[in-house]
Amino acid sequence: MHLLKTLCQLPAPSGEEATMTRFLLDYVRQHSPSWHQPPLVVHDEARFQDCLLLVFGQPRTAVFAHLDSIGFTVRYGRELVPIGGPECAAGYKLVGQDAQGEIACTLTVEPAADDAETEVLGYEFSRDIEPGSSLTFACDFRETETTVQSCYLDNRLGVWAALRLAETLEHGIIAFSCWEEHGGGSVPYLARFIYETYGVRQALICDITWVTEGVKAGHGCVISLRDSLIPRRAYVERIRAIARAAGIAHQVEVEGIGGSDAKDLQRSDIPWDWCFVGAPEDNVHTPDEIVAKADIASMLALYQELMRQL
Repeated sequence: MHLLKTLCQLPAPSGEEATMTRFLLDYVRQHSPSWHQPPLVVHDEARFQDCLLLVFGQPRTAVFAHLDSIGFTVRYGRELVPIGGPECAAGYKLVGQDAQGEIACTLTVEPAADDAETEVLGYEFSRDIEPGSSLTFACDFRETETTVQSCYLDNRLGVWAALRLAETLEHGIIAFSCWEEHGGGSVPYLARFIYETYGVRQALICDITWVTEGVKAGHGCVISLRDSLIPRRAYVERIRAIARAAGIAHQVEVEGIGGSDAKDLQRSDIPWDWCFVGAPEDNVHTPDEIVAKADIASMLALYQELMRQL
């Protein structure tokens, strides 16, 4: 879990994914010579900003994993504006940096002066933080025999799974995207490039979902039948059939809310097929996200099998 811990410690809230991109470029440069099939690295800031593509062999399927996390932007008067949808509780430890130096502060949550039902987010620190600075949860990575727990397992665990998949991948594309937690926006140009350059129009969304009354920790990774979006059932059933035939532990998800990078594929004018496949976590969007190791193993095994057969 050393790689996963390193990924969770890297600050990369939506809009500031460059730190993660630089790490991935260095990681691929160092490790890809020992992979089964060293990829073509596609990184062009003018066309793809901080996104990154790894292209293997003759690809048929693209795996999308977003690099960004939730967080906070410093406003004025010690107020914070959320990035994405973090769960907020007073006392959470936040870290960051501005021109005056390193920041280690705590989150405050107070009722608004004119509306007791509205919360105002702020921070406690020894000085004022420069407006526009980004803050993220302080990383406290915890590992047991059966679980890993940390901030930003969503989606550093998806990035981890994609990098581990890359070790053995023969044919396929891994697309590392940006801004997913705050509305998306990078997938449309990645998807068009992938389709026009390689003819690929089927995708897997390598992300993390929720433990719910119907999805249990430790019961295998999740194949999502729907969230706020509905994928094409024929494609999802192909994926379920592959999982069953391979004997890989998995469970299905049926939700009416939530979304992922798939939303930009669904709304595209290109006929993309897609399916969300990922491990479930509890304590979503908090500093204490937790995932069962059995579900992590199931997620990686299923991706390896799907990318061989799809």
